[in-house]
Amino acid sequence: MGSKDASYKGGAAQQPMEPLTSVTMSDSDFSLFSRLIENSCGIKMPVAKKTMLEARLRKRMRVLNIGSFREYWNYVDSHRGKQDELVHMIDVVTTNKTDFFREPDHIEYLYNRALPDILNGRGSEESPRIRIWSAGCSTGKEAYTLAMILTEYSLNERRLDFSVLGTDISTKALEKAVRGIYNREKADTIPLAYRKRYLLKSRDKDKRLIRVAPEIRARVNFGRLNFLDENYGFNTSFDIIFCRNVMIYFDREKQEKILGRICGHLVTGGYLFTGHSETLHGMKLPITPMAPSVYRKET
Repeated sequence: MGSKDASYKGGAAQQPMEPLTSVTMSDSDFSLFSRLIENSCGIKMPVAKKTMLEARLRKRMRVLNIGSFREYWNYVDSHRGKQDELVHMIDVVTTNKTDFFREPDHIEYLYNRALPDILNGRGSEESPRIRIWSAGCSTGKEAYTLAMILTEYSLNERRLDFSVLGTDISTKALEKAVRGIYNREKADTIPLAYRKRYLLKSRDKDKRLIRVAPEIRARVNFGRLNFLDENYGFNTSFDIIFCRNVMIYFDREKQEKILGRICGHLVTGGYLFTGHSETLHGMKLPITPMAPSVYRKET
């Protein structure tokens, strides 16, 4: 894959470029990009997001020294562009919003209900193996939250051997997730006891940065995944899957197909956590609702 900072070179001699600040996206250009984005990663781009899309695509056009939206679309849709540029376009289009310890009711259910239920099924097995998938992990805060929770559970309730997989379509978000470095304000949602145990403060007080502790980072692996792919590239079965506020970007048909593939990686008796704004009602999935946005796989 080519470098995102490589200069774009079109086939014809380059004309003096119009300043990007004065270039606007036509309705026909928007239609081309919205179809390309939906076909590439499933994200629907309604007309109401045209201004947002225009601003975000300009970032890539500046990097590549491309002077019009149509020229940029021609490049991204070309064979070379699909290899070198498409992933970077998706990076700037996707919204990477997440927080540590988001949805406290999910955290409480995981610790007090889901984990004990799963472990009861393991009997007296010493240090049982628990696998968790944070699907659509963005910059890694959810994946690290889960690793902190299972570490804490292992200290207080029953020793666990666990691992967390975080996946996202955005390479830029994943790069930040791997580093595990965040602005200190982002840690405000983490309980104080967890902050003291599992976060490191920057030695440079002016930077106001925190980093997830090495023992937590060691439990988490990250990888790129496109939910539209027929095969996700791994055969792992997970005991717990968090896929929250991701399905809202897909139409109903794609939602059911994606969730069907996700449930295929969930063990019988395993738990799926979804976003509170997402409804699975009417979908043919092998799961039963247990609590708001919490499901258990039965077959």
